[in-house]
Amino acid sequence: MDRSLQRQVASMRKSLFDQGYLDEQFIQLEDLQDDANPNFVEEIVTLFYTDSAKLIRNIENALIGAKKVKIECTQFREYCNAGNAEGCIRTFQQVKQELATLKRKLETYFEIARQTCA
Repeated sequence: MDRSLQRQVASMRKSLFDQGYLDEQFIQLEDLQDDANPNFVEEIVTLFYTDSAKLIRNIENALIGAKKVKIECTQFREYCNAGNAEGCIRTFQQVKQELATLKRKLETYFEIARQTCA
């Protein structure tokens, strides 16, 4: 790899850390990569995207009519399938937010519904 390309890779890696997309766990993965497994980290990341998409499909299938959560899960799965890390992170946060919002709203709903039955 020529020097220019090496600098570009180093700059991109630093940017991913600086922007908060990567943390120490990624460094641990990199430490496991060696000459015998030169694409180890890339293979693990690919598995992550594949597994994440499967997990999101399972969540979608188990949803109880949670429309907004399902929409975000679908978007997350699409980003994972496309290998779009930034989109995955952004929509995963949105999935968590929608789940939390739905939980709060349903807790209030059920609390009031119980009071009407009492």
